[in-house]
Amino acid sequence: MNEVKIFSPATVANVSCGFDVLGLCLDSIGDEMIIRKTSKRGIRFTKIEGFDLPLDPKNNVAGVSALAMYDAVNPDFGFEMEIYKKIKPGSGIGSSAASAVGSVFGMNELLGRPFDKTKLTEFAIKGEAFASK
Repeated sequence: MNEVKIFSPATVANVSCGFDVLGLCLDSIGDEMIIRKTSKRGIRFTKIEGFDLPLDPKNNVAGVSALAMYDAVNPDFGFEMEIYKKIKPGSGIGSSAASAVGSVFGMNELLGRPFDKTKLTEFAIKGEAFASK
């Protein structure tokens, strides 16, 4: 497999007595990403639609997460990503989380699933930390 298309849902957290521990995924609102392997090493964004976000992976939540995973794997190929951003940044429904998780989930699929959910979360947290600056 050289390409994957994913849906990364928006979320609602702070549910009842669970505070931010309990949350819900929304099945009708979310971002779509297309991630593909390329012969050129590194992480590149070829398209971002919906909102004006940086194409530089070092300045993009999805890119920061992806770079953390890429550095851990150090493959002899790279990844290109397209983001169709449908969750408004700053809206409070998980825009940055959808980007952070989406990039590493898609890459993990293309790598043959070498990482479990716990490790994927560690990579995604790098992107969330960047978003929190």
